[in-house]
Amino acid sequence: MKILLIEDDLSTLSFIKKGLNEMNHIVDSFSNGNDGLDAGYLNEHDVIILDRMLPGVDGLTIVTKLRNNKITTPVLFLSALGEVDDRVKGLKAGGDDYLAKPFSFSELLARIEALNRRQNPKSHVDILSLHDLVLNKLNRKVTRNSINIILQPQEYRLLEVLMEHSNELITRTMLLEKVWDLHFDPQTNIIDVHISRLRKKIDKGHDVQLLKTIRGAGYSIQYNKK
Repeated sequence: MKILLIEDDLSTLSFIKKGLNEMNHIVDSFSNGNDGLDAGYLNEHDVIILDRMLPGVDGLTIVTKLRNNKITTPVLFLSALGEVDDRVKGLKAGGDDYLAKPFSFSELLARIEALNRRQNPKSHVDILSLHDLVLNKLNRKVTRNSINIILQPQEYRLLEVLMEHSNELITRTMLLEKVWDLHFDPQTNIIDVHISRLRKKIDKGHDVQLLKTIRGAGYSIQYNKK
């Protein structure tokens, strides 16, 4: 996705931009409302992440001006103002979702992806497949070459996350948040242990190895046709 990020807190801006770049998203970022509004008028982004309180032009004014100019790009508000009335104001102004600070990056990413799906709906997401590996979300069954694979709950969740982003890099931070709901590094080898177990179950005995380790970065489920 191509994402417009308008956030005046530079540490938050840097945190979000780094995480989205690691997920291979393109991010145009601005720390003041005027520049952000000008970028929004270009109407070339899939999602806008917008802080409520900004120097120059505030977030409510930005989204109102964009909607008045027939720009329908989904807007996710970020704000320390988390009361119900504040959220209602943001949504009534033309925002599509509202995330109160502080937030986890995994929730931010999930909300961005949900907004993009609404704008660009896909036909079917209950069955994930890559090459001869199939994960059925409805019955939680996993097969490879039509042979059932028995996974423990966290192994299943780990595979689900990887397959939802097949052929993309998933960082260790993302796995900790999405699979174990940890928003800090526990300084253990929990990821390595589960990746090793999962690799044995889905790749052992197969000529094509799908689960890849991207040294120093993270992991990916990949299949490249030759």
